[in-house]
Amino acid sequence: MLEMNGTNFIAENERNGSPRSLFWPWAAANVSLLALSYGSFFLGFGISFWQATFAALIGTVASFFLVGVSSLAGKRANAPTMTLSRAAFGVKGNVVPGLLSYLIFVGWETVLVSLATLATETVLTRVGNIEPNISRILGFSIAAGLTIFGGVLGFQVIMRLQKVLTIATIVLTLGYIVLTAGQVNWSQVSAIPGGNFEAFLGALIFGVTGIGLGWVNSAADYSRYLPRSASSKGVIGWTVFGASITPVILVIYGALLAGSSKELGAKIASDPIGALTTLVPTWYLIPFAVVAILGLIGGAILDLYSSGITLVSVGLPVKRHIAASIDGVIMTIGTIYIVWIAGDFFGPFQGFLITLGVPIAVWSAIFVADVIMRKKDYAEADLFNPQGRYGAWNLRSLGLIVIGSLVGWGFVTNAFASWLSWQGYFLNLIGGKSGPWAYSNIGVIIALVIGFFGHILLSRKKIAAQEK
Repeated sequence: MLEMNGTNFIAENERNGSPRSLFWPWAAANVSLLALSYGSFFLGFGISFWQATFAALIGTVASFFLVGVSSLAGKRANAPTMTLSRAAFGVKGNVVPGLLSYLIFVGWETVLVSLATLATETVLTRVGNIEPNISRILGFSIAAGLTIFGGVLGFQVIMRLQKVLTIATIVLTLGYIVLTAGQVNWSQVSAIPGGNFEAFLGALIFGVTGIGLGWVNSAADYSRYLPRSASSKGVIGWTVFGASITPVILVIYGALLAGSSKELGAKIASDPIGALTTLVPTWYLIPFAVVAILGLIGGAILDLYSSGITLVSVGLPVKRHIAASIDGVIMTIGTIYIVWIAGDFFGPFQGFLITLGVPIAVWSAIFVADVIMRKKDYAEADLFNPQGRYGAWNLRSLGLIVIGSLVGWGFVTNAFASWLSWQGYFLNLIGGKSGPWAYSNIGVIIALVIGFFGHILLSRKKIAAQEK
C-alpha cells in the first residue's frame, strides 16, 4: 500500500495503534552487526571492558531518550519531525535544519547500503569463489532494492517489513553469538587497563553520536500515526527500549570479542563487517550475509523514508513517494561511487558526517527543549503559514545553530580527512589537539548544552505567548 501522507497532519481516522508498535521500527533500525564492531571502536578509546560497557549503556540510552522525547511531538501533533520543527525555527527558517537533516539521512543510507554490498562481496567470494564484482552486484541489488521498496511505499509497509527484519535479524544474530562465544577470552578482556575520565567521556560521546543522536530528526515520523490519547510514557519507553536493547548487547559482546583478540580489533578498523566473518565456520557465512544485509537495510529504510519527508518539508513541490524515489536514485549513485569507484572515500565521508553531527546536535537539543516547553497542541495551519504565530524566520534559534556549531567544532578533532583539520581551534584551552581532551569530542556535548539551554532562555516567553 502506497502511503500518500507527507508533511501534512495525519487525519483522525488514520491514527491507531499503541506505543508498543514503536518497538519494531526502532529495533529493526538498530539490530545491526555493525554494533559488534562498535565494541572494538569503544575499546579503541583506550578504556577497559567495563568502562566500554558503561559508556555504551549510558550513551545509547541517553541518546535514544532524546529520540523518545522527540517522538512525543509526533504523538501530540500527528505530523513529521521536520514539519513540527517549523515551530522552533519559523516556517521558512526551518529550511536550514531541514537541509542539514537531509544531508545526514542521505549520507547514512548511502553508507549502510554500501556496507551491505561490501559484506555480501566478502561472504560470497569466500563461500562460492564467486567473482567479486558479481558478488557486489548481487549485494547491491538486494540492499538497494529493499531499501527503496520500503522507503518509497511508506509507513504501513515499513511497519510490517521492520517487524520481519527485526525477528529474522535477532534470530540469526543469536546464532552468530552462539558460534563465536568460544572465542571470548575473559582473562585477556579483564586484563585490559582502564582509561582516564577523558577517554571514558570520549567513548560515551561516541555512543551518543554514533548510535542514537542521528535519529532525533526522524523520531516523530513514526509516532505521528498514534492517537493523541496514547501514553506519553509508553511512547518514550518503547522507543528507548526498542532502539537500545539490541545495540547495547551487541556492543558489549563486540567488546568481548575485540578485547580477546588484538588481531580482530585491527581487522575491524579496516573492514567492520567483513572482519566478523573470520570467526564463524564457512557453512554459516550465508546466514551471516543475510543478517548483515538485513540489519543494515533496517536502518537504511528509515533513513530513506525520512529523507523523502525532509526533502518535501524544505520546499520540493512533489509528493513524498516521489521525493523518496529521488533520494533512492541519489543513494544508488552514491553507493556505486563508494563501492566501485572511490578507493579511499569512506574516511573523508565519515569525517563529513561527523562534521554535520555538531550542528545536528544543536538542532536536536533545540527541538527537544521546544517539545518540553510546549504545553498545548501545535497550530496546524500556522506551521504552513509564514504569517502565522510561528513566523517565517526565528533568528534566535538559527543564531543558536550558528553559535553552537562554531563552538562545538572548536572542541572536536577530525582525523578522517585533511580538509577537516581546521576543527579543534578551541582545544588549546583544555590541553591542545594532542592533550587528554583531544579525542573526547566534548564539542558535541557543548553543542547540545548550547542548543537546549539557549532555546529555553531565549524562547520561553515567546512560546508562552504563542500558546495564549
